[in-house]
Amino acid sequence: MGPTTRRELLLLAAAATASKQASFGAPIRGFPSELKKLLDPATEFPIIRLTSLDCNSSLPSAASRFIAKRNNFLLYSSDRSGSKTAIYRVEIKSGENTIIAEGAAIEPRFAGLTPDDHHCLYADGESLLTVPLQGGKARELYRSPEGWHRAGIPAVTEDGIGALWPEQKDQTFRIRFVSLLKSGATTVADSPEPIADLAARPRRAGLLYRKGKELWLASFDGQQKYRLRIAAPPFLSPLWSADGRTILYLSRPEAPALSEIREFTPDTNEDKLVAKTSQFAAFGRNADASVFVGASGSKASPYLFLLVRAVKRELAIAEHKAADPTTVMPVFSPNSQRVFFETDRDGHRCLYSMVVDKLVEETEP
Repeated sequence: MGPTTRRELLLLAAAATASKQASFGAPIRGFPSELKKLLDPATEFPIIRLTSLDCNSSLPSAASRFIAKRNNFLLYSSDRSGSKTAIYRVEIKSGENTIIAEGAAIEPRFAGLTPDDHHCLYADGESLLTVPLQGGKARELYRSPEGWHRAGIPAVTEDGIGALWPEQKDQTFRIRFVSLLKSGATTVADSPEPIADLAARPRRAGLLYRKGKELWLASFDGQQKYRLRIAAPPFLSPLWSADGRTILYLSRPEAPALSEIREFTPDTNEDKLVAKTSQFAAFGRNADASVFVGASGSKASPYLFLLVRAVKRELAIAEHKAADPTTVMPVFSPNSQRVFFETDRDGHRCLYSMVVDKLVEETEP
């Protein structure tokens, strides 16, 4: 057999492309970059708007990982393509947008990456689905039984073995653990009160959730569940530490002007102050919880702050001016070199990014 000609190579390449499209479905749709470089009007720090002012875009809940481990892309939701919400991927450097999943009733605050960053999990109505990021058909992993409906924001475990699915039937609320390794789902907890703030515990087979005004801890098999003895006033934004040993949360009394970041250790019931803040209404931590990013709820100073744990000092990095500061959703990239947040300060909800490598040390994800 003689050497392969250029024409034969082109035919082979075309056949491979056709085969890939046949096996994965229709090619995914891309949208041009909407990146806009700005200077924050209050701090004059460089800031990047990732999404257009012509649509509403939202970050997912931090309870599920939505930023790639290599820090090169993130998932978000948007109504860019019409009245319905869809899940998108945006390349952080180039700003290129790709539509990942569409549906009749997409949950805008839920999009989770699998451990290999190759698939996205999302919710469409009563269904939990997964779809490959490189294009392909979505596959249903779980659907709420007849009479039940999804009642809240789901979450994905850090190791990708399962998903947490909140449901409601009449006046009964429950959490289902959906195995991603084998078919089936089990009930973790149920309650006559609404259940929210689901967050899988890193490195442990357990989860955190809010029942009414209390925080509870449960095992995935539902055999163990108990209320956490947190003595602090009403709290917001409970987050696990990266090692799953402690819970970081905002204590925000109604009367005092200041809010606090506190840390609770479930194994010892120790509850301690981390730092006082300037009215944080939402916050996130970096990989080792040495630095926090918080959105102030102050109407006089609607800023995004970095707070260094060691010295307990804040630095204003941007003016968020969000109508509801609890929706700013500030979060660090896995290597702690960028901050992402959401605000409607210019009308529509948009996503923003800031490079903070001069202010925060790089961390391992």
